[in-house]
Amino acid sequence: MTHAEAEAALEDALLQQHLDRDREDLGDDERGPAEVGEWERIAQLLATTGGVYDPGADALVQDELDADRRAEEAKQQRLQKQQFAARADELAALARAGRLDRTVASRP
Repeated sequence: MTHAEAEAALEDALLQQHLDRDREDLGDDERGPAEVGEWERIAQLLATTGGVYDPGADALVQDELDADRRAEEAKQQRLQKQQFAARADELAALARAGRLDRTVASRP
C-alpha cells in the first residue's frame, strides 16, 4: 500500500465515521474511531518512511499478532488443564467404584 492509498483509505474511514455519527445503534461502537486512528497511523508512517506499507514490517501489527498468539496459547493451556482435571476426576471415580483394571500399579 502506498501513501496515497493510505490517505484515500483514511478519507473513506473519516467519511464513514461522519455518516455513522447519527446512528443510535453505533453510538458506543469503537470501531469507527479505532479504524480512523489506525489509518492515520499508517498514513503518517508512510509519509515519514516514503515506502510501501507492509504489515509484516509494522512493529505495532507484529506486537498485536504476538499478543494474540500468546493469548491463544494461554487459552489452549487452560483448556488442556481443564481436560486433564476432568479426566483425573473420571479416573478417580472409576477407581472408587472398583471399575479400574488392577494389573498396573496405580499412583496416588
